[in-house]
Amino acid sequence: MIDYDYIECGDCAELLKELPDNSIDLTVTSPPYDNLRSYKGYTFDFETIAKELYRVTKSGGVVVWVVADQTNNGTESLTSFKQALYFKEIGFNVHDTEIYQKANYIPLTHNRYEQSFEYMFVFSKSKPKTFNPIMIPCKNAGKLESYGSGRRSQLDKNQAMRAPEGISYKATKAEKIHPNIFTYTCGGEKTGHPAVFPNQLAKDNILTWSNTGDIVLDPMCGSGTTLIEAVKTDRHYIGFEISEEYFNIAGDRLDKVEDVAI
Repeated sequence: MIDYDYIECGDCAELLKELPDNSIDLTVTSPPYDNLRSYKGYTFDFETIAKELYRVTKSGGVVVWVVADQTNNGTESLTSFKQALYFKEIGFNVHDTEIYQKANYIPLTHNRYEQSFEYMFVFSKSKPKTFNPIMIPCKNAGKLESYGSGRRSQLDKNQAMRAPEGISYKATKAEKIHPNIFTYTCGGEKTGHPAVFPNQLAKDNILTWSNTGDIVLDPMCGSGTTLIEAVKTDRHYIGFEISEEYFNIAGDRLDKVEDVAI
C-alpha cells in the first residue's frame, strides 16, 4: 500500500526512498538545472533521484522531465542530454523528446537565435501503459485522398469515382494527434516561485500519460503546479519540496484547490 494526496518538505533524494517499489504511475517535474535557477543554495543529487524514480515507477509508467541548459563562455552545457542519457543507462526508455515552446520568451542573447524552448523528455519504464493523445483538427478534414498509387493525392468526389483499378480513396479524418512541440504562455499566476511552469503544461502531460485515479508524483514540486493539476483531473498526488518557503506556497495553493474540489 502507498499513502497519497500529501506534500512533504524535505530532500527528495531521501524522501523518494520511503516510497514503495513500482508505486507511481506518472512523474511530472522540472529540476533546478545548471545555475539557471537560484534555489536557496540547496544541492541537487541528480543520480540518486534518477535511480529512485526508476525504482518507484510502475512498469509502463512515465517520467516527464522538463529541463533546459545554461550557456557559459559561448557554449551550452548539454546537461539536459547528459541527464537523458543517464535515465536511459539505468533502464528507462527515452519514449519521446518533446519541446516546450515559450510563446512569450524574453529576448536575451542577440548574437544567435533567441532561446525560446525547453525540453520535455518523456521517459518510460517499458512501453507506456497509457497514452491519451491530445487531438487537433486536420486542416484537410473531409477531403478525399487516393491510396495505392505509390503516393497519396487529394481528390474531389468526381475524380474518386473515376479512380483507376487498384487505387482506393478515403476521407481525411477530422482530427490528428498533436505534434510533439507544445506552445505555452509563461508567467501567468504569480506564486513567489522563480520558475513556475504553465498549468496547462502539467495538465496536458497528466491527461496524456495517466488515467483517473492514478498517482502523480512531483519530487521537486516548487509551488505545486503539478499537484494542483492532478487534483483538478481526478488523479492522486504526492509532492516533495526541499525549500520550506516554496513548500508553504504549494500547500496554500493546494488547500484552495482541494476546498473547491470538495
